[in-house]
Amino acid sequence: MSTLTTPHIDVHRGGDRMKTRISWLDSKHSFSFGQHYDPDNTHHGLLLVNNEDIVLPGQGFETHPHRDMEIVTWVLGGSLVHQDSLGHSGIIYPGLAQRMSAGTGIMHSEKNDSWRLDGNRPEHDEPVHFVQMWVLPDEPGVDPGYQQLEIDDQLAAGGLVTVASGLPRYRDRTAIAINSSHSALHVARLAATEPGSSDSVFELPDALYLHVFVARGEVEMEGVGPLYEGDAVRMTRSGGQRIHAKMPSEVLVWEMHARLGGP
Repeated sequence: MSTLTTPHIDVHRGGDRMKTRISWLDSKHSFSFGQHYDPDNTHHGLLLVNNEDIVLPGQGFETHPHRDMEIVTWVLGGSLVHQDSLGHSGIIYPGLAQRMSAGTGIMHSEKNDSWRLDGNRPEHDEPVHFVQMWVLPDEPGVDPGYQQLEIDDQLAAGGLVTVASGLPRYRDRTAIAINSSHSALHVARLAATEPGSSDSVFELPDALYLHVFVARGEVEMEGVGPLYEGDAVRMTRSGGQRIHAKMPSEVLVWEMHARLGGP
């Protein structure tokens, strides 16, 4: 059996991530990104990018291109303005699922300047904090597209919420669809309550590849121990472990049943 599909759990601490810091941006990269390249850390399963970004007000990423990638953006705090060459323009905020399919090519910008899009909004001084994740689509050359949906109520109900998926098993329960039939992103927003409470614990799905990212807070994972904000766990041929919040927390879980280059 290939070592890539042998059961394995690998913990990556948040402080060990590669970093990009400039005047308006604090970005931490779970995988090789931009000028940060490590041939041994390019992806896990079909997940190629897991960037945690903090952008100052009035600043952001100017218009730039993407191609043949499924891009999911999850905002943790503040608000992010998305504008693209398909004519979409909107504000992404906590609890709003958003996906952009780059396909044959798309141009877009992402900025912390919501007051400029809506003249009724006062100028603010709050940074925007978000995680952007890229997964490989099933095939190149699809039509580019965009989708977003408010799911705050589902998150408030507790448990693991399927946010973005191309897996057939989640077709009737996913918030937004992605062009990756082997991938699904789940999010759990957890309260700090007694162990065993449905508000503070969830169970990981079984999958060939799992990527568990602690976006906020602190949790305890069976067989692993404590995980802190920014920590990630990469798993192969695993699942079923319970994760319990030790304080109010938010956990992002990619469930994948294939990897870059094959099953």
